[in-house]
Amino acid sequence: MRSVAVVGAGMVPFGELFTQGMKELLPAALRLALGSVDEGMAKSDIQAAWFGQLQTSDGHPAGVLADSCGLLDIPVTRVENQCATGNDAVRNATLAIASGAVDVALVIGADKTRETPVASTFWDWMGLARDRGWDYPLGLIAPASFALHVARFMHEHDVRPEHLAMVAVKNHHNAVSNPVAHLRMEVTVEQVLAAPRVVGPFGVLDCTPQSDGAAALLLAAEGVHRRFTRRPVWVRGVGLGLDRVMHAHKADLSSFPATVRAAKAAYRMAGIGPSDIGVAEVHDCFTGVELMNYEDLGFCERGGAKKMIESGQTEVGGSLPVNPSGGLKAKGHPPGATGVAQCVELFEQLRGEAVNQAGTPRWALAHNIGGPTAVSAVTILEGSHG
Repeated sequence: MRSVAVVGAGMVPFGELFTQGMKELLPAALRLALGSVDEGMAKSDIQAAWFGQLQTSDGHPAGVLADSCGLLDIPVTRVENQCATGNDAVRNATLAIASGAVDVALVIGADKTRETPVASTFWDWMGLARDRGWDYPLGLIAPASFALHVARFMHEHDVRPEHLAMVAVKNHHNAVSNPVAHLRMEVTVEQVLAAPRVVGPFGVLDCTPQSDGAAALLLAAEGVHRRFTRRPVWVRGVGLGLDRVMHAHKADLSSFPATVRAAKAAYRMAGIGPSDIGVAEVHDCFTGVELMNYEDLGFCERGGAKKMIESGQTEVGGSLPVNPSGGLKAKGHPPGATGVAQCVELFEQLRGEAVNQAGTPRWALAHNIGGPTAVSAVTILEGSHG
């Protein structure tokens, strides 16, 4: 198995991008990634592409990417694994390079959630994202689905609404200085608690926005990477975990077993443990989900998440900064692009180039969870100075 390096990374600003379609977003993200390569890279250097996209409102995803980006001479594979799509695309490209199948690969993710018709969104997306036989007819779309988990988690561990609000405050604060974030505004605990209710325990300010956007990574095999950079970021571990789809079949709603399984696989592949991670981008589609992730990813013991957020450990400047980009909560969440964008942020963190630089970390972790909380993907990166 060959080592795999990230040699370039870029993303367009997330937001309500009504004037840009897929044929604008994809080339823009690719140009930014190519432009970040220290020694330069041509499109002709790319031998294969993996495209993460959850929705398909613009037609055939692989064809649209190949056509709009001028990549007609290479294989393009569309990856879809709910909100874990982006990091799963990274996993697939990493394994292809590690196996020797290709030397240089593009990973790109993109989605347009703001221009999908309402009927299409809730049937083709929300419906396909969960159990249609039981959960979906009961109204268990994303907010209600995650609310079941977070409500149980809060009950089990004496977590208060104020703890959820602290996550929103932290991530919005980080997004203010991030030029590619969707919601660049400060919020207070009081504002979060007073926001209109969506579904208990979530108010509007506990929920991620609907965002459009695209992000791209350029990966190269060890040795080949020297053509492009002397400061690579290494993909050291990738993991994918699954869990029961139907909520009535889940054994414990206070945890996400898919995340536990994905993290275990990624840590094992990287040869490290949770205590080695110096910065993380985790799935905070709803504020309480970030707290659950602290525990499932092994950053603290069961019941310890509220102490982490109370103490400031997960703030930039804390012992384990989480979501220095602003996270899904404030940077935004175009599902196919989300995991790729997390890795863009961590690429910059590990090279000491991030807007909200979190010290000098050696190891970084990206994490997504999707579907009816039934799939999770984890990527572990190492800086070259390590």
